[in-house]
Amino acid sequence: MRLINIKPGPALAAFLPLLPFAVAFVAYAIGSEIRLAENPSDKLLPAPGAVGDTMLRLTTEGDRRTGRILFWHDTWASLKRLGLGIGISASLGLIFGLLIGLLPLVRNALAQFVAVLSMIPPLALLPILFIVFGLGELSKVVLIVVGTLPFIIRDLSQRTLEIPQELLVKAQPLGASSWVIATRVALPQVMPRLIQAVRLSLGPAWLFLIAAEAIASDLGLGYRIFLVRRYLAMDVILTYVIWITVLAFAMDWLLRWASRRFFPWAEEGL
Repeated sequence: MRLINIKPGPALAAFLPLLPFAVAFVAYAIGSEIRLAENPSDKLLPAPGAVGDTMLRLTTEGDRRTGRILFWHDTWASLKRLGLGIGISASLGLIFGLLIGLLPLVRNALAQFVAVLSMIPPLALLPILFIVFGLGELSKVVLIVVGTLPFIIRDLSQRTLEIPQELLVKAQPLGASSWVIATRVALPQVMPRLIQAVRLSLGPAWLFLIAAEAIASDLGLGYRIFLVRRYLAMDVILTYVIWITVLAFAMDWLLRWASRRFFPWAEEGL
């Protein structure tokens, strides 16, 4: 039997996704043990138990000066910025994606402009954003929008262009206006693609958020990582990196669940 025809059974299908994580954990544990055996004060690869103790301390103990549990305040600050940035990008991306995909005049005017904007490295604009919008929350949210919006617009406009023309043509003799065609014909076709575009944008959005927080912030997950790096506190850094990964995975899972729940017909081909 060819390998391309072999499908895992239920037990193997449940085991295989866990295997890479187990291998990575074992490799890290072995590497940590080797380094600590050579130098017990080594900080580069703290033992898994030390990382676990640090995680427990960060999530339960308050700051000595303020009494606040900074871990959760950092999480809330970062999620708020990320949610605003992604929410604005998704909303504007949906609007402009439909306009570019449905209206030839708008497509001729904006398609190339958006394509050029998508080629600009967003992090190169970070100093400009800080100068224009200041060092507060606005510049961080704008960076996420600038970094993700052009991609979402291009993706949704392409999906709109792929809608079968017969659907748009058949609606017009029935008296459907451009607004009705956009909301009743194109929008249901585009919404599943919007969720997929947001899922793909989460990785870059986290990157832009952490970069902005590292440069100019006094609260947030990215800020805390870059704050403790000077002390080589790898146990703290790994705790935050693991938490960011968990948050990103949870967001992706929720979006995938929403797509399956509300647009099951779009998931059949995936």
